Amino acid sequence: MTATIDTEQVTPRRVPPRAKQRVRPARVVLRVFLTVLAVGWIFPILWAVYNSLRDYDYTSVNGYFSFGGFTLQNYVEAWARGNFGQTFFNTAVIVIPSVLLTLLLASSVAFVLARFSFPFNLTLLALFTAANLLPQQALLVPLFRLFLNIHVPYSVSDSGSLYDTYYAVIAVNVAFQTGFCTFVLSNYMKSIPRELTEAALVDGAGVLRQYWQIVLPLCRPALAALATLQITWVYNDFFWAVAFMRTGSKLPVTSSLQNLRGQFFTDYNLLSAGSVIVAIPTLVIFFLLQRHLRAGLTLGATKG
Repeated sequence: MTATIDTEQVTPRRVPPRAKQRVRPARVVLRVFLTVLAVGWIFPILWAVYNSLRDYDYTSVNGYFSFGGFTLQNYVEAWARGNFGQTFFNTAVIVIPSVLLTLLLASSVAFVLARFSFPFNLTLLALFTAANLLPQQALLVPLFRLFLNIHVPYSVSDSGSLYDTYYAVIAVNVAFQTGFCTFVLSNYMKSIPRELTEAALVDGAGVLRQYWQIVLPLCRPALAALATLQITWVYNDFFWAVAFMRTGSKLPVTSSLQNLRGQFFTDYNLLSAGSVIVAIPTLVIFFLLQRHLRAGLTLGATKG
């Protein structure tokens, strides 16, 4: 008895060649626009790095568009003149507590807004986000007088007030950034299924335990994304530090660039080296957390 073989099942079917998709003119214009925009953002950074590696005497004779005169002396001199070791420490003292307190307070408020319904729910959210609508310059004088009138022990401040302390700068950064973080985290927490907290409630978990052990771990992508943004914003702040601190040894790293400027002459190659040194920590943090940053900005945007 011979078995018959179905040739249609053995012979693979030919797949018709895929038709070439027609590129729309609008897409071409969009790609060209994005390319030009990317080059416009990257070129100043590359130009600063390029000039930071060149000797000023060489560029003063041959021009900035010449090639040659490469040296690392600008970074050595910029580190010494800018006192970057001290200013980096001052910046860490300001940035780390500011970011941690902002995320802690914002996540707490966001949990209440996302999980509980009460008459002033939206009003409370609007109150927290209203701080971002006011220009910083409008609040400078009231905050300056406030910190001058808040008396603290002389062991905390040489002036006897909250002025000229890290606490003033930290408090202002936390107050201004909490609203934005609350808005983002509340929307993110609303996308988390309520069945998780309801099941925990049935098992006897209180509100604090639901927040700390259930909801907060699920918000790690959003917290990492916000931490990246907050570190960048607080790290680059120079306005509040200059406004509320008078002691030069307490100023953050952004003040080091001012030390590289002369009264009558500025070495822009040296200034470029200082700018690259200031930018390195934020670039490292971004590249380390970029995966969490992308996930935090996309997860929770849609439900289902």
